[in-house]
Amino acid sequence: MAPTYVLLHSPLLGPASWAPVAERLPSAVVPDLRGLAAPPYWREAVETVAAQVPDGPLVLVPHSNAGVFTPLLCRALEVSRCVFVDALLPPAHGEASAAQGEHLSFLRKLADVDGLLPRWSEWWVGSDVAALFPDRETCERVLAEQPRLPLAYFEENVPVEAGWDGLPCAYLWYCEPYAEDAKRAAARGWAVERLPGNHLHHLSEPDAVAEKLLKM
Repeated sequence: MAPTYVLLHSPLLGPASWAPVAERLPSAVVPDLRGLAAPPYWREAVETVAAQVPDGPLVLVPHSNAGVFTPLLCRALEVSRCVFVDALLPPAHGEASAAQGEHLSFLRKLADVDGLLPRWSEWWVGSDVAALFPDRETCERVLAEQPRLPLAYFEENVPVEAGWDGLPCAYLWYCEPYAEDAKRAAARGWAVERLPGNHLHHLSEPDAVAEKLLKM
């Protein structure tokens, strides 16, 4: 039975961020993770994905901070393998989080009095955000789906049970901020490949990314 590719977008964006790649894979779904509203957010994320994927073998393809949910999804679903794409790499066991250190401090300064963060595109200079997209139409379509996440989402510790990475895993990376995650993946003996580009490279080169996913 051919596997279904489950393309996991960052909860800071929406399904449109993976849509061009999904169209190029023989079988793919993009669960909508924009509705995370109450802690524990990791539980809500797992339940949301489980409700939107079909039965049968699955290939999980997390992008960005969606990587933190992967160990839990490997336990909850019929996952045959994982391919992380410019994604946070969880430890073999223990806990993971969507932000740490300086990044978490940065986010705490952005949160309003109700604990909500601005939309992701408002964290950065507008021209820098626009440069991540291949054209204005794609930019507008993807940014229109942005939710406002609570700061607590990034402060939450996500449990990681030992053994989740016993199935075949691989790591595809685009840009320098994820070089260390790629090195850690290689140290675990995973296949690691790179397509140089920005963090949303799959919007600019969906054919190349789809080809890599099928290969890896």
